[in-house]
Amino acid sequence: MTDAAPFALFKRNPDVLTCIANLSNDEVFTPPEFAGRMLDTLAEGWAAANGGANLWADRSATFLDPCTKSGVFLREIATRLIAGLADEIPDLQTRVDHILTRQLFGIGITQLTALLARRSLYCSKMADGAHSVATSFSNESGNIWFERTEHDWDEGRCRYCGAGRKDYDRGESYETHAYAILHTDNVPARVAELFGAEMQFDVIIGNPPYQLGQSGGEAIGGFAMPIYQKFVRAAKQLDPRFLLMVTPSRWFAGGRGLDDYRAEMLADRRMQKLVDYPDASEAFPGTQIKGGVSYFLWSSSWEGPCEVTTFQGGAPTGPAMSRKLDAYDILVRRNEAVPILEKVLAATGRSGSSNLAAMVSPIQPFSIRTNFRGVARPDSLSDPIRLIGNGGDTFIERADIPRNDPWVDDWKVLLGRAYGAGEALPHQIYNYPIVAGPGTACSETYLVISRFKSEAEAVRFSAYLRTRFVRFLVSLRKNTQDIYNERFQFVPALPMDRTWTDDELYKRYGITSEEQSFINSMIRPMEAVD
Repeated sequence: MTDAAPFALFKRNPDVLTCIANLSNDEVFTPPEFAGRMLDTLAEGWAAANGGANLWADRSATFLDPCTKSGVFLREIATRLIAGLADEIPDLQTRVDHILTRQLFGIGITQLTALLARRSLYCSKMADGAHSVATSFSNESGNIWFERTEHDWDEGRCRYCGAGRKDYDRGESYETHAYAILHTDNVPARVAELFGAEMQFDVIIGNPPYQLGQSGGEAIGGFAMPIYQKFVRAAKQLDPRFLLMVTPSRWFAGGRGLDDYRAEMLADRRMQKLVDYPDASEAFPGTQIKGGVSYFLWSSSWEGPCEVTTFQGGAPTGPAMSRKLDAYDILVRRNEAVPILEKVLAATGRSGSSNLAAMVSPIQPFSIRTNFRGVARPDSLSDPIRLIGNGGDTFIERADIPRNDPWVDDWKVLLGRAYGAGEALPHQIYNYPIVAGPGTACSETYLVISRFKSEAEAVRFSAYLRTRFVRFLVSLRKNTQDIYNERFQFVPALPMDRTWTDDELYKRYGITSEEQSFINSMIRPMEAVD
């Protein structure tokens, strides 16, 4: 093998792994450039923990991608090791064989991605093939394992990953998406079984599948169940020195079934670095992932605050900040927001009694579904109530309202339960509040944010919700389109004896001009409307 090794071919334009990275799928492929950023973060963490040592010059370091798709992480690691080990292992072929057979390991998530990963790493879909850059393998798979794995069904769901049987029990002609590292009661023993020996990895790195599609429910196409957190937990069971994974950022403040995972991650003092991309297309061009994506560096030897960095517009939004992730029950993603929030909480307290969350109705405030329609005119009804719903107002008999009948007589301020307006800043956060008088109810399209006995209080409260200050505090807990009571937990419950303005609120909580400028950069104005 000459110095013009096949590993140099990826520098030609276009790089096939860049092309497939633009495909939108639940299993998002990682662009090589983004994988390189993650590896730079890893190398910095390794050097800090090892007296400045160069990770790429360590011939004993071992790496595992437990969910390899394109093989981009393994390929980029191989490229760096080939350069870093040149002095210690001068012969290129010997160096390549050592790296590929003793340092790099992967577990494919499907048969196709396993073949693709082998092609990326070995330059051949067969590790022992004539065109493979490795000459020491005696099997086709090399160190990239894949075999079909089956789900373990229990009352219609897989007991390991939670997949629905009617969605994934589809016969041998389809992929099962039963990922090997998840479908076991003992992850270290399972990995030892895959590779034929007990394995201790210095580094585990990957971009796991994000979700499993599920049928059922009333939404078209059903719903998706997150699965990436299961890969993170499985990787930790292998006790690596370093763990580096990219996942959706929904876990920061929400996500179906992610409450326990969020609590674990925020409390884990081994979280050394967190790099966040609120606009996922900056990490994965051509792909939209609501709430953004992020990657973290976890170090078994780290014990301290986590360094948080946010990227927006291709650059960090400001200096990295080291902070305790569990300062709040959710992760406040922007460093610049932390001192603002601390001022508000210092003035109002951290208990639920002093914020708006306790005032906000549950989903379906009157137990009337979005698709329900009343009659167009009230003439035929004995006790008509105006129903505010998706598609316009209709009328319904008061006796037909399933719950919270007394609310009909109150002045109410409503907000649409969902609002999404893309990733561009500044955001609006939610739609315009609606002041609904007595004799009204609403479908589940809306939430009742609060109720009042007078019109004046309701109008003032509507103005309060329109302030940038309030919408900024809501934004700290909102990284998807959904609005519900928990989103208002940082918002002070102030008396509505006046019309609050941003200037008055900034003065009340000591928000500096620099902090006001930050809020203005994040939240756009919401003018008064009739």
